Amino acid sequence: MKELEEKLVKFIQEQVQQAGFQKVILGLSGGIDSALVAYLAVKALGKENVLTIKMPYKTSSKESIEHANLILQDLDLQEKTIEITPMVDAYFFMQAEATSLRKGNYMARTRMSILFDQSALENALVIGTSNKTEILLGYGTLFGDMACAFNPIGDLYKKDVWKLSRYMGVPQEIIDKQPSADLWEGQTDEEELGLSYQLADEILERVVDKKQSLEEILAEGYEESIVQKVIQKIKASSYKRKLNPIAKVGAVLGRDFIF
Repeated sequence: MKELEEKLVKFIQEQVQQAGFQKVILGLSGGIDSALVAYLAVKALGKENVLTIKMPYKTSSKESIEHANLILQDLDLQEKTIEITPMVDAYFFMQAEATSLRKGNYMARTRMSILFDQSALENALVIGTSNKTEILLGYGTLFGDMACAFNPIGDLYKKDVWKLSRYMGVPQEIIDKQPSADLWEGQTDEEELGLSYQLADEILERVVDKKQSLEEILAEGYEESIVQKVIQKIKASSYKRKLNPIAKVGAVLGRDFIF
């Protein structure tokens, strides 16, 4: 874990320096992903260069706020709280038929809008907090929680997030709790995904990293319907992992904006 920690700390330092910044800013949800990123950022930049924002909604769990405060106290971080209830409810007052999914996506994008606005105010880069499992399964909101200037944990499966968090001293109650985006009352990640993170990571490693065929994975005893479900999620969310396609119509076709 020491080597991984050092690699990610160096990555954060390089990204911030290359962009000409000194500080980073992140949304602190009380969950393990943002907690780990906060610990890595403090290690890389010092606590004075890590800014955090809590952005609760009226249905946010008391536990999430308590755990966010636990991280703030442990790392002695600068913090703001910006309540998103008034802005979210103002929009959905006009969208009474909206589903929980729509509301959750809107909340995620509202939070990211706030983060980028505050980043301009504080002259700080928005640092990402999405892990590899979520990214591959498409379990994130485009231009919401998946948006950032750079992401230090985007190549860590959830199991690696847990391991590194233990190594870096993230409070045990945050490590042990049921993962949740806390977008609506009682929501959990694994219930919404339809499988556990442990099982998802095992299948993703075989599909993505080891490039195993379906037959090879099934030969190890995995249920075909679950494996197919994971593969379908990867395929269906591929657009979330790509830059917006741009139609090339200039005189020099295929030329990118690189100087």
